[in-house]
Order: sequence, then C-alpha cells, then structure tokens
Amino acid sequence: MLRWLDILKYANNGNPEPPSRVERSAEEWKEVLDEETYRITREKGTEKPYASEMCSLFEAGRYECSSCGTALFDAEEKFDSGSGWPSFTQPLSNDLIAYHKDRGHGMYRIETICNVCDAHLGHVFQDGPEPSFLRFCINGIALKKVESDLRKLTIGGGCFWCTEAIFESVKGVLEVESGYAGGRGANPTYREVSSGLTGHAEVVNITYDKSEISFEDLLRIHLSTHNPTTINKQGADRGTQYRSIILFRNAEEQSAGIKILGEMQELFEDMIVTELKAFESFFLAEPYHQDYYGSNPEKPYCQRVIEPKLVKFRKTFETKMKASK
Repeated sequence: MLRWLDILKYANNGNPEPPSRVERSAEEWKEVLDEETYRITREKGTEKPYASEMCSLFEAGRYECSSCGTALFDAEEKFDSGSGWPSFTQPLSNDLIAYHKDRGHGMYRIETICNVCDAHLGHVFQDGPEPSFLRFCINGIALKKVESDLRKLTIGGGCFWCTEAIFESVKGVLEVESGYAGGRGANPTYREVSSGLTGHAEVVNITYDKSEISFEDLLRIHLSTHNPTTINKQGADRGTQYRSIILFRNAEEQSAGIKILGEMQELFEDMIVTELKAFESFFLAEPYHQDYYGSNPEKPYCQRVIEPKLVKFRKTFETKMKASK
C-alpha cells in the first residue's frame, strides 16, 4: 500500500520506472486531444470544482488516463471527498503515477502525473480516509471511466487460512487475500487482532468476475463451508476474530445479503448469527498468512482442518469449482 512517506521519497529521489512509455510532441497531442483536455493535461491546468460528473460516480470500473488509455485507478478506491474533484485513496499500482514538487500559487503541493505519458492529473494530499490517509485529487477530464465486471467481496468465517483455500478454488474468483476488517484501528497486526481488542475479524478480500459467478452464489458457498450459527468460534478456534461476517459495499449488496441469509436459514436448525455490516477498510495480513494452504499443504493444521473442508466443498459445489490444472 502506497503511503505519504513513499510519495515524498518519489518526489525527492526520483519516480519509479513506468510500465511503458507514450511520447508525443505538443503538436501531436493537440491533434488527438480536445482544447480543454490539452489545457488540463499538457499545460497543467485545473478544471472548476464539480465540473466533472465523475464526482458523483461510484459504480464499479476503472479509470484510465484520457491521454494514453493507461488504467490508473479502480472505483474500489474512489470516495466522496467533498472537494469538487474525483478522489481516490490509491492508484492501481505504484509505478503508474509520477510525483513532482509543485510550489506554484504560493503553496507547496505534490503534483500527480501519468507515469506513462506525462499527463498532468492533479495533486495528492495526506487528508484521505484510512488506511492510506491519501487523497488523490484528480481532474475529471484527465480520466476516462471504463466499466468492468470485476467486483470485490470481503467475508470472514473462522480462520482465514480455511476461507482463503476454499475461495481460491471457486470458478470466477481471480484473487483472494487474507486480512483483517470489521473492527477499529488501522493496520493491525495478527497479534493485536488475536487479542480481541481491535474488534477486527479474520477475513478474506475476494476479487471476482461477476460475469462468471454472482455475489449471491459466493455468499451461498461462504455460508455452506463454515458454521454460521456459532458465535465467535469455528471448531477449536475461539474469539471475536473468528466470527462469521459479511461486509457489504452498497445497498444492493446489503439487500442481497439479507436475502441469502434468510434463504440459508432454511438449511440450519439453529439461528444464523452471521454479522452483516457495512464495509469500511480491509487491512492485508502479514505475508506468511497469504496462500497458507497452497504453500503449506503438509502442515498438520492444513491436513486436519483445511483439507476436510475442501473435500466437502468439492462434493457440494462441483459445478462452481475451477477446472483442474
């Protein structure tokens, strides 16, 4: 995750190598850009606040540089800053944005530039939300919105090693990350979460393709592969960090969550106690927690706990599994 100190380092000591380069002369840019886009992106102009409709767009998708077409930001990192310009907490990767010191207009700011084509985008400030506390304040005209079928889902149901192993096998799932969410405080450690004091749960952050698997089917798999009727425990694991939880990102997901919880209740004699809560932040767990089962299949915990869950999952959701390699 990019942080303010990283940005200062880039601005002072040189920016990362770009993934590619697009170079054109001023006359060539004038041929492919309209007058206002050229003024903003090539002459470091600033559009009027609330001039862009992107300020109120939060649907899933990605935002490309309007000059060169490089994908720079994901809608997942977009938030309403109230500033009058589209705002993001993180770029898609650290090598996509270059940072320059800007001492114009009697201020000291950090200018953001497309690292592929040198288009002026806007500025970055350190008054954004957790966990990065960054606000990339970008001219809407410097961006182009591209729709995407990629979505994210954050859920917990006991030890994240188990949950991660199951969803890595699900067709349509592109990435699964283990981490912490649902509690208080930024960037907690495993030890802090295990103490119960943070209120965070062990969760997985899933990136999936909605054209291949639905939000509802992912919830059905989740509620079928752990026990959603036990409070703060799964098997031998005890503590609030092991609670069953679904973190929704919008009203549509909240409604779908209520619907699926009601549907799944018919399959359980005891009451489902899964927490349905608004998503706020996801904090990536330590590296040794990532892909734990895939890296340690011979470990006793993987053999005794994770493998039986995977066997059950394969039998119950055969049609939802990825093809064997």
